[in-house]
Amino acid sequence: MNNNPTPYAVEMENIVVRFPGVLANDHVNLTLKKGEIHALLGENGAGKSTLMNTLAGLYRPTSGTIKVFGEKVDFGSPGDAIAKGIGMVHQHFMLVPTQTVTENILLGLNEPRFFMNLGKYDQKIQDLAEQYGLRVDPSAKIWQLSVGEQQRVEILKTLYRGANILILDEPTAVLAPQEIDEFMKNMRLMVDSGKSIIFISHKLHEVSEVADRVTVLRKGVVTAEGVSMEGLSKRELAELMVGRTVVFAVKKKPQKPGDIVLSVKDVYAENNKGVTALRGVSLDVRSGEILGVAGVSGNGQSELAEVITGLRECTGSIHVNGQEVANQPPITAINSSVSHVPEDRTRVGTAPTMSITENTIMKSYRMPPVGKRFSIDFDTAGSMANVLKDEYDILAPSVETEARKLSGGNLQKVILAREISSNPQLMIAVQPTRGLDVGAIESIQSLLLEQREAGTAILLVSEELEELMALSDRIAVIYEGEIMGIVNADEADVDEIGLMMTGAHAEDLV
Repeated sequence: MNNNPTPYAVEMENIVVRFPGVLANDHVNLTLKKGEIHALLGENGAGKSTLMNTLAGLYRPTSGTIKVFGEKVDFGSPGDAIAKGIGMVHQHFMLVPTQTVTENILLGLNEPRFFMNLGKYDQKIQDLAEQYGLRVDPSAKIWQLSVGEQQRVEILKTLYRGANILILDEPTAVLAPQEIDEFMKNMRLMVDSGKSIIFISHKLHEVSEVADRVTVLRKGVVTAEGVSMEGLSKRELAELMVGRTVVFAVKKKPQKPGDIVLSVKDVYAENNKGVTALRGVSLDVRSGEILGVAGVSGNGQSELAEVITGLRECTGSIHVNGQEVANQPPITAINSSVSHVPEDRTRVGTAPTMSITENTIMKSYRMPPVGKRFSIDFDTAGSMANVLKDEYDILAPSVETEARKLSGGNLQKVILAREISSNPQLMIAVQPTRGLDVGAIESIQSLLLEQREAGTAILLVSEELEELMALSDRIAVIYEGEIMGIVNADEADVDEIGLMMTGAHAEDLV
């Protein structure tokens, strides 16, 4: 029994983590009080995930000490951390796509050992999901779930294992705005039930709303340690993160759109469960125009992007500069100067085990100067990748670094570098700023506006209404696979868009 009870669930003191060529954490201190939500803020690549991976037993610190409920620990594996009641929900999911929700949650546990009564465990998972408001079908296969639903499975997996200390790495990054408020309440429910939470987020308004204290990292060094959230403004938090004043308002120049680049007519498509996801969708996007798509997650946005880029079959017609691309392989869209920033960065947007260089040439390896008959000029490819690394400020030791070793924000920069450098006439951008810090969001939004000014037609799918209102020329609202209406962004009413997102047709709101 501990005769010296501590008010802290976690104490991390002078933590140093080094990788070859990189000092990821430089004498970092962090304390988590019992029954609090402690926010960990910082730019992409600041060392937040590395620090938490150390607490979760994935990495061993080069130096420094960790105490859990006052007891000094030395974790050799995630199993050691789990045994001490620490569970981490990672930004990139660790699920088996072909297994069910319940099977994924039970994977690696000692119980059940010889016989699995799936119905019994489905009910257990269902009860746990309802307790914390994390609704998901326990019998569904992971590959059938939306990204948001997969995130809920990861959280349930941690809770099922009885974790008292939860590390949530960007848990709201894959949730729709309507789901985030509910999740915030659920975080408080977890704390009220005795949990302690470290909450990594880039969304400053969320941190201000839910966190008790905050620690800020910048380039592996603490710039604010355990500061009370009382009285801290969003602007002050942003400056602590990036070390400069952040401009929250984007500057979109007025311009007249050109000819129609993308024409979608009466398109129907099914989702991965075989259920109709698109119902007669029709829309046009012109050169030099951003058409935003607003909707609650899972209402057909992903399927719309996939039918345009050749990743999903459909009925109806889709023309890019007059050429039919519906039901054609992805190479047809690529050859039609279509770029795609997909929702899933790791499974669709990149090859995790391949280098930055290899990921940046995925669309250009067939053509000079990279492609040379039946071979690839890797010297040229490496030189081009280095130029993109500098231009897009990709933080990595070298262009030979594997994509899986990059932070979420740097991975997104690799994708954007590849897609924008291909000089697209049409860009399909799905959640391009999801999970990024304020500095990276500012940079990526500027890149999208630069493409608009250069005459690119952009279809922007985002669940951030504020972002859609700021960047878009027009906004199409989608509900259950149907377009409820298309409005001019400068005349858009947030309340009306909200009503359309829940099923009201634009003409019914006049």
